[in-house]
Amino acid sequence: MVFWKKLFNPSDVPTSSQASLFPGEALEMTRDSLGESRIFFSTDREIDLYELEELCDAVGWARRPLRKVKKALEHSFLVVSMWEVRGNRRRLIGFARATSDYAFNATIWDVVVHPSFQNKGLGKALMKYMIKKLRGEDISNITLFADPQVIDFYRRLGFVLDPEGIKGMFWYPD
Repeated sequence: MVFWKKLFNPSDVPTSSQASLFPGEALEMTRDSLGESRIFFSTDREIDLYELEELCDAVGWARRPLRKVKKALEHSFLVVSMWEVRGNRRRLIGFARATSDYAFNATIWDVVVHPSFQNKGLGKALMKYMIKKLRGEDISNITLFADPQVIDFYRRLGFVLDPEGIKGMFWYPD
């Protein structure tokens, strides 16, 4: 119980025991009629594939074979999940991953935020976190593929359309 009390006290700095219970970085804390909740980013690859599938279902993505999803996660350069922690429960609310050549280039894939958490700045925060992590690894060329309905979202984050007119977009550091 001490962990949860400290977790939701913004004046406390997380201890190493807290970090081991939820490996991640806190994004924000909110309070509503159901109580307090916190949003965390995590780079831990141990994601329940069924929970990830439920998240993808919630946004209407086509189902993919779980064995292939597992393989994609294992072979990704970076995997970021976003969690809502409320009381002693946590819920996967966002996800993104990137592949890379480990030197110059990375491509971001599978960016998803649960519909209940969209239009609250969390997708933007997830993408900024991805970019920060990739830049921290000295990756300078970050690309992604975007469906037409989300191009403006990525544009606002600094990505530009591919001049050849295909679905790819590119982000360049200032």
